[in-house]
Amino acid sequence: MSGKSKLVCLGIQLGGEILPEFLKTTGTFAQIEHMISIEIHRNFSLKKLNTFGIEAKAEELVIVRTPMALHQLIQLRRSPIQVLGGGSNLLFTGDLPGLTIKNEIDGIEIFIENKHDVLVKVGGGVVWHDFVLWAVEQGYGGIENLSLIPGTVGAAPIQNIGAYGVELKDVFQSLEAYDLTTGESHTFSHSDCHFGYRDSVFKRDLKGRFCIANVYFQLQKAPKINTDYGDIQLTLQSLGIENPSIKDVSNAVIHIRQSKLPNPAVIGNAGSFFKNPELEAVDFQRFIERFPQAPNYPQPDGRVKVPAGWLIEQAGWKGKRFGDAGCHAKQALVLVNYGGATGEEILALAEKIQASVLEKYGIALTPEVNVW
Repeated sequence: MSGKSKLVCLGIQLGGEILPEFLKTTGTFAQIEHMISIEIHRNFSLKKLNTFGIEAKAEELVIVRTPMALHQLIQLRRSPIQVLGGGSNLLFTGDLPGLTIKNEIDGIEIFIENKHDVLVKVGGGVVWHDFVLWAVEQGYGGIENLSLIPGTVGAAPIQNIGAYGVELKDVFQSLEAYDLTTGESHTFSHSDCHFGYRDSVFKRDLKGRFCIANVYFQLQKAPKINTDYGDIQLTLQSLGIENPSIKDVSNAVIHIRQSKLPNPAVIGNAGSFFKNPELEAVDFQRFIERFPQAPNYPQPDGRVKVPAGWLIEQAGWKGKRFGDAGCHAKQALVLVNYGGATGEEILALAEKIQASVLEKYGIALTPEVNVW
């Protein structure tokens, strides 16, 4: 048996070479008849499924398109499991053993609505920017500043994505996720997620434990326009827009991101590789006395954010290239794969940059990208 066999009666698509082993593992067709729209592949290349364009293979890749399929799959397979979303915030440093779930759970629907706002339920596999565009077209505000961030909706709470003065936690209501060890469904409230700067409980205590099936967002019908971030205001002014709509803000953000960040389809990258460090007041005072020209942004909690890109550029890394691994020529915060770099080579460059910034400034950079 070769190629792919379609089990139309079950709504399952299986790689032919997998079918005997899969049935041996699960027992009978009766056990998998509720698993709708699943694709299973063995030794699958992940090069096109990560924006760095790193070559790595998944021992077994399963594409899941419904929460029921996800639940049943976890119940039936108790091997090492990892979840892959849009592949936009990770760096592969080797092949993936066991089972890799590709989350493609779809759907955007208004769950609750009143005259002021809407609660929107979004599938974890929905492309984040597609959701933003949908909200903007509907006139629902709150996420327009997060336009063009790569990745999926299911990955967004894990990272607490943010840009241009807005973070996901500002519009997040709750999420539904499945425990990868038991298959049980759990609902996480805003407080359960313990959001921080590019951080959540899913990057700490619950790292690797859950696959997010659906996320609920509270969006505004009469949105408050947020143009406080300098580049947005300057871009709108250059376009002659004085009273911007959320669509104007979204377009401005798209313009800014496209002008500053390399397109992963052209040069492999995962966007910002490091978090912007936030210094305690006493540490910042010591830092700014030595480097008074450094840009900085006071935070509500008393700490001060210093742009990681500035630190890296001033340390001399901007535009540096080592083989096919490099630091982007226009944005020092972005590490790139010029075509043939391995994950280990990108990681080695990142570690050299960290050591250099620590030596020069006494500041430890923390990767924003997840290293697998």
